[in-house]
Amino acid sequence: MSGPKIFDLTPLRLCWLVLALIGAAVGLRFDAPDATGGTALVTLAVWCLAETMVRRNWLAFLTLPAMALGIGCALPLYLFLRSRRIA
Repeated sequence: MSGPKIFDLTPLRLCWLVLALIGAAVGLRFDAPDATGGTALVTLAVWCLAETMVRRNWLAFLTLPAMALGIGCALPLYLFLRSRRIA
């Protein structure tokens, strides 16, 4: 009898884990918020693409060009767009 599959890694969950580890390594290595900001932007881009494909919330793709303004703009914008009701 096997226990619950807490660590059942789908490709997307594995991607999140790898990006989290990269963010931690970059943050420890360079000790700079700008370095981890790049990892955060990549993570947000992957999340935006994956969620948009599942939810068919095409308006959320506006987050991708907003990333040029930084994570402080892109993340709140994505959460705003994602929180709207989908018909």
